Amino acid sequence: MEEIPLALPLFDAVEYLEDGNALVNEYLARLTVNRIQDAALVYEYSVDWLLEQRASENNFKTYRSELTTFLYWCFEVEQESPLDTTRRSLFRYVEFCRQPPNALIAYFNTAQFKTHKETGERYPNGNWRPFLGRKESGEVLPYRLSEQALRTKLAILSAYYSYLIDEELTERNPARQILKSGVFKAGSQFQASGEDNESIKAFSELQWSYVMATARELAREEPELHERTLFLVSLMYGCYLRISEVSARPGFAPIMGQFRRDSQTGIWSYHIPRSKGGKQRSVAVSKALLQALKRYRRYLGLTDLPPPGDETPLFVRHRAAGRGRDAGTQNANLGIRQVRELLDDLFYQAASAAADDGFIEDAAEIRQMTAHSLRHTGITHDINLNRRPLSHVQADAGHDSIDTTSRYLHTGRIERHESAAGKQLDRLENITKPD
Repeated sequence: MEEIPLALPLFDAVEYLEDGNALVNEYLARLTVNRIQDAALVYEYSVDWLLEQRASENNFKTYRSELTTFLYWCFEVEQESPLDTTRRSLFRYVEFCRQPPNALIAYFNTAQFKTHKETGERYPNGNWRPFLGRKESGEVLPYRLSEQALRTKLAILSAYYSYLIDEELTERNPARQILKSGVFKAGSQFQASGEDNESIKAFSELQWSYVMATARELAREEPELHERTLFLVSLMYGCYLRISEVSARPGFAPIMGQFRRDSQTGIWSYHIPRSKGGKQRSVAVSKALLQALKRYRRYLGLTDLPPPGDETPLFVRHRAAGRGRDAGTQNANLGIRQVRELLDDLFYQAASAAADDGFIEDAAEIRQMTAHSLRHTGITHDINLNRRPLSHVQADAGHDSIDTTSRYLHTGRIERHESAAGKQLDRLENITKPD
């Protein structure tokens, strides 16, 4: 058998994950340049998915190990992007997991990343292996993987692909196709969190009113902390932005100059220079969002609207960064971690307000929302409540296909139920017959 490279751990512990790792970044850069164009992009979204599991330490560790193994197989064994994986090729992954190469089997548990004693930097542990074997009396036993363990692996991958579908990176879920084929259907099935979402996660109109009311109240009580929060949530909702489009990351830092006025028409738009897949787009800015921008800039002591080329950071930290590339720097853009934590806190407080008013189920749903729910909500509300044409929403959302945009039609269960509540079974039942 041809010698294969050892698996490189890709995802550090949750408290370090968003800081990035130099060795992992170098590996992804080589991979992206030489073999798999979207390797770095897939990794970025994989990190986001794993971070959504942070509430459960066991889930995070299980998902991290499975995703590392799967991406190793994609990148090094199959040498293809996970976005190109089909049902047929995923069966090859199943066989790979049933009979992994001996070089990828360890016989003791070990951490995926370690800390350098002198520098304090994190680095991938070269002794880590994706598969764990057994020994008895010093003798290596044949590697065994139960059918239940295989179903668990596929359920986790199904949850992962469901996330990639929601993020519009792919339209297929090969793991779900295999699970539903009957091959692994016998017996109880492990269901990973998020594996079987019926609909896109978007706030209902009521839930969204609590989020905005909470943001406005926080801005009133503590403007030095939450004028930024109010504008952030308004911008992400109003322009359907992903968290990576408002956060600092390598090669990108959002600035005020992304708001641009067309000199011919006087119309304002928000320009996104680099988005998913390296695409760029401009989003039409509503009058309400323009007013929100004016309020935010006035608070910052700036002119009402940004002049051309305004390089003022869009969202800055309120205190110096503790670690990472901006350590010790205060006037630096918020990173993905800071934006996510800020929004999580806002959603938590909005849920508490809804619960206090007796909306217990809505409060529970608000607590399940993520930063990406803002994009889903903006698109859903524009189509179903504001009645914007699908083609307009498609352009602002940056969807390649109108079919993707159409997924948001009537996705809100509450609104769907309300529109159905008054339906009659016989509209002519009570019409009086003529004499």
